[in-house]
Amino acid sequence: MAITTSFSLPGYNWRKSKRSWDKHTWLYVSVLIAVVLGAAIGLIWPEFAQSLEPLGKGFVSLIKMMIAPIIFCTIVVGVGSIAKAATVGKIGGLALIYFMLMSTFALAIGLVVGNIIHPGTGLDMAGASYDASTTEAKSTQDFILGIIPTTFFSAFTGESVLQVLFIALLVGFTVQGLGEKGAPIMAAVKHLQVLVFRILGMILWLAPIGAFGAIAAVVGKTGIAAIWGLGLLMVAFYITCIVFIIGVLGTLPYFVTRLNIFQLIKYLAREYLLIVGTSSSESALPRLIAKMEHIGVSKPVVGITVPTGYSFNLDGTAIYLTMASLFIAAGMGQPMSIGEQIGLLLFMIIASKGAAGVTGAGLATLAGGLQAYRPDLVDGVGVIVGIDRFMSEGRALTNFTGNAVATLLIGTWTKQIDPARARRVLGGGDPFDEAMLDGSSHHGMSNATDAVDTQGLEEAAVAELAAKEARARARTTSR
Repeated sequence: MAITTSFSLPGYNWRKSKRSWDKHTWLYVSVLIAVVLGAAIGLIWPEFAQSLEPLGKGFVSLIKMMIAPIIFCTIVVGVGSIAKAATVGKIGGLALIYFMLMSTFALAIGLVVGNIIHPGTGLDMAGASYDASTTEAKSTQDFILGIIPTTFFSAFTGESVLQVLFIALLVGFTVQGLGEKGAPIMAAVKHLQVLVFRILGMILWLAPIGAFGAIAAVVGKTGIAAIWGLGLLMVAFYITCIVFIIGVLGTLPYFVTRLNIFQLIKYLAREYLLIVGTSSSESALPRLIAKMEHIGVSKPVVGITVPTGYSFNLDGTAIYLTMASLFIAAGMGQPMSIGEQIGLLLFMIIASKGAAGVTGAGLATLAGGLQAYRPDLVDGVGVIVGIDRFMSEGRALTNFTGNAVATLLIGTWTKQIDPARARRVLGGGDPFDEAMLDGSSHHGMSNATDAVDTQGLEEAAVAELAAKEARARARTTSR
C-alpha cells in the first residue's frame, strides 16, 4: 500500500505564546511547598490552621469569577474546531466520533472507580456557612426552563453555568452557519479567549496562598485523615490511568490492528520521559507525529488525528475531572446522586473541549462542572489545587497514549496504514531515525518565526486535508 506523502504542516513549538513557562515551573514548586507547610501547620496548630480557611475560599472565588467567560470562549472555539474537522471527510468524522466515545468512556471509568473507593470520605471540607438552599430539589421542567436565561447577557451575570453553556452552543453553531461572514466573530472570540486565560494565569499566581489556606484548614479540622484521603485520591487516580491504558487502550489496538500496547509504549519511551519532565503531553507532539508516520500511518491521517486529538481526546483529564469531583463531594459531606453524576459527566464531555494545553483550564472546567450541578461544592476546589500538580504527569501520559492509539486505529479503519511496517517497527526491526526531525530541536520543535502552537497545528491540518480533498475532486471533475 502506498503511503501518501503530499501532506505538509507548519513548524510547531509548544511554547508558542508561553514565554513564561519557566515562571510556571517556579509556581508549581511554590504550590508544593505551600501544601507541605499547610499540612504541617494543620497538624501542629489545628485551631490556627482553621482560621486560614478564608485564604482558600478567596482563591476559589477568583476562579469562580472566571468560569462564565472561560466556558463561553472554549465552547464557541471548540464547536468551531469540531465543525471544521467534520468537514474533511471520513478521517475527520471518524476521529471525532472515536474521540467523543473514548472521552465519555474515560469519564465513566472515573465515576465508577470514584464510587467504588469513595475518595474523600471522612474528611471535613465543609465550610461553616453552608447554604442548603442551593441544593433544593427541582422538577425536570424547572431544570430545563432554568437553562434558558432571561436575556442573552444575563447568563453571564448569574450563577448558572448551564445558561452560559446554552448561549455558547447557540453562538458557536450560529457562527459556523455564517461561514465566511462568521470568521471575524470567531477571531474576536479567540482574542477574547487569550485575554480571559491571561487573566486566569494572573489569578493562578495566588495558587500557593490558596492551596496553603485550604490544605491547612482541612488538615486542621480532620488531622492526618486529610493527608491520607488526598494520598488515596492520587494513588487511585494513577492506578485507574494504568488500568485504562492497559485494559482499554491496550485491548483496542490488539483486536483491531493486532499490535501490542507494550511494544508501542517501548517505542514511545523517549516521549514518555519528555512528558514526565515537562508535565505536558504537548511537548512530545511533534515527535509523536514523526513516529506515527514512521510506523506506517499515512501523513493525512497523522496530520488530522494527532493535532485534533490533543484538543478532543483527553482521556487522562477526563478521569481526573470525575474522580476529583467525587472526592470533593465526599469530602464536603454531600455525596452526589447518580443523576447528578450523569449530568456532570455530560457537562464535562462538552466543557473539556477547546482549552487543551492552557494552564488552569482543567481547574476551571472542574469548578465549572461543580458550579453547574452542585454549587455548594465549589469551595472544595481549593483543596484539589494542592495536589493537582502531583497528578499532572498521569493526565499527560494517559492523554498522550490515547492519541497514539487513536492514530493507529483511525489509520486501520481508513485503510491508510501499512500493517507489516507497523509490526516491524514495533518489533525493533526498523528503528526511528532522529534525523527525521531535521530543522527542529531534538524535541522536534521548530524555531521558525511562523511556528504555531497546538491549536494552530490543528487548524493547519484541517485546512491542508480539506484542500487536498478539493484538489482530488477537481481532478475527478476534469476527467
